[in-house]
Amino acid sequence: MKVLIVNSSTREEYSHSRSLSKLFVETWSKKYPNDSYVYREVGLTPVPHITNEWIGASFTKVEARTAENQKILELSNTLVKELKEADIYVIATPMYNWSIPSGLKSYIDQIMRINETWKFRSGRPDGDYVGLLEDKRMFILSSRGDSGYGVNEKNGHMNFQTTYLTFIFNILGVKDITTLSLDNEEFGGELFAQSQRKIFDQIAKLEE
Repeated sequence: MKVLIVNSSTREEYSHSRSLSKLFVETWSKKYPNDSYVYREVGLTPVPHITNEWIGASFTKVEARTAENQKILELSNTLVKELKEADIYVIATPMYNWSIPSGLKSYIDQIMRINETWKFRSGRPDGDYVGLLEDKRMFILSSRGDSGYGVNEKNGHMNFQTTYLTFIFNILGVKDITTLSLDNEEFGGELFAQSQRKIFDQIAKLEE
């Protein structure tokens, strides 16, 4: 199996989401020593925002694209290729202002490609989206300053991080999604330590 690791924190040394993706790889490697890993950095090496020229190129039929169109889509094509070739996705993300880092949003904009990663069922805008990334598995590893962001919890209505990622990748065809969250980062102390022990244990027990 090929595992795609996407790190999106703008911090490196003190990033909790990076520590989670690192722990995931260490744990997964012990259980599946033959799996391979591809890393995509979207936090420390931001993905460019899409532009008007990008939109024009992506909506141009493949056979009609010019050399300039192809150049504009070069990075996007690479990112889409990574997704198609991987079997498992691991998205490591902090919560910034109740949402995701801007670098991760730019990455999503680059991979939301009509007739590449999704399509309209009828072939024209009909509101019926069909995901083209089939038979994939995904893990969302999130770090958050507060807690209570789950469904029907006190801060659930403010969670535009894991809910958004789940929605987007559902649209792309990914239905098998596991979300693991490290909470209470801002509080520190024993409250945060408890959250750390909980998620470390959850990662350690994956596939048991």
